[in-house]
Amino acid sequence: MAILKFFKFKIRRKRVHDDLVAAPDATKPDPCNKFVWDEIEALTMKFSTSRKIGHGGFSSVYLAKFSDSSLAAVKIQCSSERLNQVFKQELKILLTVSHPYIIKLKGYCDERDEGVLVFDYMCNGTLDENLRGCRKNSLILSWKKRMVIAYQLALAIEYLHDKCSLQIVHGDIKAANVLLDENYDCKLCDFGSAKMGFSSLVLPPPSSSSMKHNRMIVGSQGYVDPHYLKTGLASKKQDVYSFGVILLELITGMEAFCSENKQNLTTVADPILSDAAKVQEMIDPRFNNDHTFDLNEAKFMVSVSAMCLRRSPSTRLSAAEIVTTMKDQVSSISYLFENSAK
Repeated sequence: MAILKFFKFKIRRKRVHDDLVAAPDATKPDPCNKFVWDEIEALTMKFSTSRKIGHGGFSSVYLAKFSDSSLAAVKIQCSSERLNQVFKQELKILLTVSHPYIIKLKGYCDERDEGVLVFDYMCNGTLDENLRGCRKNSLILSWKKRMVIAYQLALAIEYLHDKCSLQIVHGDIKAANVLLDENYDCKLCDFGSAKMGFSSLVLPPPSSSSMKHNRMIVGSQGYVDPHYLKTGLASKKQDVYSFGVILLELITGMEAFCSENKQNLTTVADPILSDAAKVQEMIDPRFNNDHTFDLNEAKFMVSVSAMCLRRSPSTRLSAAEIVTTMKDQVSSISYLFENSAK
């Protein structure tokens, strides 16, 4: 942390329709409520396409409405032996973790190979959607709000790494896995790639003949730690690297990976990572009309990002150091601590 003393800077989700019909016998689930398959079918109107609000390579997400009009997101895992194991591990983690900035598990169903997880519905989509302007009527995230989201995400990662009994490496920190609630507060989600323990070797499933002699690397393009790609070792500093990429996204408004020029944001942003004084050349142009934007703070946060993205994991900041640094140096989030200081 001594190096920080040298810094002198001031510090496709569909719209919810009103005509959704509640499942006939559904009630709002208690925490960790265990559903039967018939209830899941009722909640999703038998997996109706009209209720489908998202999908990934291995799962689909449906909107559910309970009899008290509360909404939930129902994630259905694809059926396979390996994915069922992934589901069981994700469920184990979600049943253990409890943090205000991590998505809360409302219920689940494990009757079939297609594992089901039920969460609160996050009405403001993902951080990625909001930064890209993909959502209808979405707000432009101010600098102040972006710094709050970054701090909340850092707190969530610190909890997983240091304050949770399982010592969890998330393994897929990215803007698309940061949900935003009605107040645009962070809710980290998707623990399908998570590993328990300080460091673990990621190996291919035993049945995979095509990858028999290779490690199965998990993560998302643009966010994956190069050291992890090289060694296959998942560690806490892998999450820190991904957090550093998200900081760059928040500062520049650019995507972590540009599909047009096939470049990672870390490559594009190398000039400012090498010299934070050049940050003005790459700041998100939407800050031009943002009275909360602070150039010196942006310079500082670029420097924090650079310390998260260092080549050697051992020299990167820890999540706890990121939290402390932001709390001490970023004035945009100081209002969060005013009540606690009284």
